[in-house]
Amino acid sequence: MSITRHQSRPSSDGGPEGPAPDAPKLHVVTFGCQMNKYDSELVEGRFLKEGYQTTGAMEEADVVLFNTCSVRDHAEERTWSWVGELKRAKEQRPDLVVGVMGCMAQRVEEEVFKRAGHVDLVAGTRQFHLLPKMVQELQERRQAPDRFARRERQLLATDMSEDVVVDRAGEEYAGGRHAYLAVMRGCDLNCTYCIVPTTRGRVRSRPIDELVREAEWYASQGVQVLTLLGQTINSYGEDMGRPEPGAPAMRGRQGRPSLADLLERLQGVEGLERIRLITLHPSYVTRPFAEAIRDYDKVERFLPLPAQAGSDDVLKRMKRGYTMDLYRRRADLLREIVPDIELGSDWIVGFCGETDEDFEGSERFLEEQGFLVNYVFKYDPRPSTRADERLVDDIAESVKKERNQRLLRIAERTQRLRLQRYVGQSVPVFVESGSERDERMLLGKTPWGMPVSFKGASALVGTHVRATVDETTSYGMSARLDLEGEAEPAS
Repeated sequence: MSITRHQSRPSSDGGPEGPAPDAPKLHVVTFGCQMNKYDSELVEGRFLKEGYQTTGAMEEADVVLFNTCSVRDHAEERTWSWVGELKRAKEQRPDLVVGVMGCMAQRVEEEVFKRAGHVDLVAGTRQFHLLPKMVQELQERRQAPDRFARRERQLLATDMSEDVVVDRAGEEYAGGRHAYLAVMRGCDLNCTYCIVPTTRGRVRSRPIDELVREAEWYASQGVQVLTLLGQTINSYGEDMGRPEPGAPAMRGRQGRPSLADLLERLQGVEGLERIRLITLHPSYVTRPFAEAIRDYDKVERFLPLPAQAGSDDVLKRMKRGYTMDLYRRRADLLREIVPDIELGSDWIVGFCGETDEDFEGSERFLEEQGFLVNYVFKYDPRPSTRADERLVDDIAESVKKERNQRLLRIAERTQRLRLQRYVGQSVPVFVESGSERDERMLLGKTPWGMPVSFKGASALVGTHVRATVDETTSYGMSARLDLEGEAEPAS
């Protein structure tokens, strides 16, 4: 689980001298996925526009927000622990505002106040953009305590009927060359193990023009690598209406917008060098989508396409919506149209009713498909999911751990063999950063998403180079520049 404590950023309207000395300070702690990191940036931007500045020190903050995750029980327990640590600070500083936002907030709602009475605000996954107004309302209520009972001095906002409003105008991006862009929210699938439809709601795709504007804003801030986010990102546009009569048809079902259409528009954004995608679903792999990857060279040729299990029986209990045969046919389609594509997969071991034979099917399928990247998780029942309510978590923890380690070992071997094919080859690399461990080293990625490290001058960061691969591990490659100092400038 990822935990991010955001660094300080000055108020966006503090002028050339920076924010006022008495400007209120915001501190955000982010748990979980890339979507949460993106949402935390949106929240920070809203507060900056209201005259705040951010701080990396929690003890300096006037407002502390926890952006939470519900995918695993461990993630929620970590959040409760961090929130609990602020109880004493709140006793010492009654004016401190403590808020909980995101997936856990959406799932448990008022339980936050019952378990942590010092929390002031709870905002769900489609209400967090209102947090500055909520803080202001809370502070106004505090100034008139006789008018409001204690329970009225705690605010809850978890309605999911509205869209998240995104407005980056006037913001400054401080995240460097890489950024995230949520192209859609929610999920219309009902995988039995997954809490996401409950915590993030049904799918809402954002209009292409709006996404292009945000991508152009990122590029104007120096972003060169943009990761597009969606729970099933290749279903983008499925929830949108059919085009009006006379409007140009797009490449989605019944002429709807599709991810292929969005990639075409983003290909034309000046300054962007790489476009990445997280995460895909086999059922939505289409020929137009594969052709877009082939035709638009800014799109990385690495796709996270989770299989989750190598057994039709387990996939049916998971309600994944595909069989092993369908997965193979969709992967074959991608490889037919984009021969050099690389795929990655997520895996869940120890799901309800998983037999030894079922698990061995996952081992075989991982090796068969030759996934470049594999993330392996033990099944963790989540409240309010169909698996928790209707299935029995009947696999012993010791068996889950053993299967987890077995699949990880196969994944490491498979990944190592996959990468060894590139030893001695000259590969194109986009240089993304210098190494924090060794100032002589640079870090980049190939068009197939493989991390590469090599010696080089810092001036090469942000350019395209070619490097010859010398060694590989299960997780990356070390190389040497083909021609020292030569690089292709970014477009």
